[in-house]
Amino acid sequence: MAAEFSRPGSLYGAVDLGARKQALEAQARREAAGPSGAASADVIEVTSATFNAEVVERSLSVPVIVEATVTRAEQVRQFSGVMEKLAAEAAGSWVLARVDVEADPQLAQALRMRAVPTVYLAFQGQLMPLFEGPLPESQLRQALAQVFEQLGVEPADALGEDQPDEPPVDPELLAAEQAVEKGDLDAAAAAFERLLARSPSDEGAKIGLAGVGLLRRTQDLDPADVLRRAAESQDDVDAQTQAADVEMVSGQVDEAFDRLVALVRRARGADRDKARVHLLGLFDALPADDPSVTRARRALASALF
Repeated sequence: MAAEFSRPGSLYGAVDLGARKQALEAQARREAAGPSGAASADVIEVTSATFNAEVVERSLSVPVIVEATVTRAEQVRQFSGVMEKLAAEAAGSWVLARVDVEADPQLAQALRMRAVPTVYLAFQGQLMPLFEGPLPESQLRQALAQVFEQLGVEPADALGEDQPDEPPVDPELLAAEQAVEKGDLDAAAAAFERLLARSPSDEGAKIGLAGVGLLRRTQDLDPADVLRRAAESQDDVDAQTQAADVEMVSGQVDEAFDRLVALVRRARGADRDKARVHLLGLFDALPADDPSVTRARRALASALF
């Protein structure tokens, strides 16, 4: 899998509605469980389906420590217990997300793991490895302390001490995000369009609107069937653009871009232009400076000229 979870791409706007929905449902279950619930609000069980919402999106507001492990392995259970202990002590200044890579090998591949456990940091939409293998509690405390010192994060941050006032959220953006979370794509699109009408250069609104369009195109598709038809019909523009949409929604951004660049190289006339325009529309679902967009733009230019 070429796409990596370190990209802040599908976090913007509404690219992964399924992940958002699962995250909201998980949060509702935690709140309903109360203090006696099985999992602390500071410890999240994550899968490939929820990774974007529960880890990457969440990291835009709070650091997330990702523990990729095999939960049934006896030799790492003590380490996992220490991680939970430190997350509880942090009182919300960072969140622990646990991935069972044995149960989710696709995510293990995406994370490019070499050892169990491997610990990562997600911060401001970026994912980076911290260390491999279980550490003793003293070394683990020291390692995390150094990381959070560099980030300027302290336990007091989670306790509401001397917190600066948060900037006001644009009501249209808030309305769009709430509509996405409810699955109301028409309302989300309308809110993003109103925001763009007022602020045409607002990148977040542009990305959000493109993401809503992507969800609209894929919400009734069977991904396996779409990819099968695309494999059987390499020069069918509709099949290939649908396959690119499905890959994009699932986080396979580079695969989606490569598919359409290759189609632009093969196609001629109206088909070629249709593939090019569709690819440009997918670029809009990511920040303009996203590395995958930059790479694909160069590849597209090479294919066209």
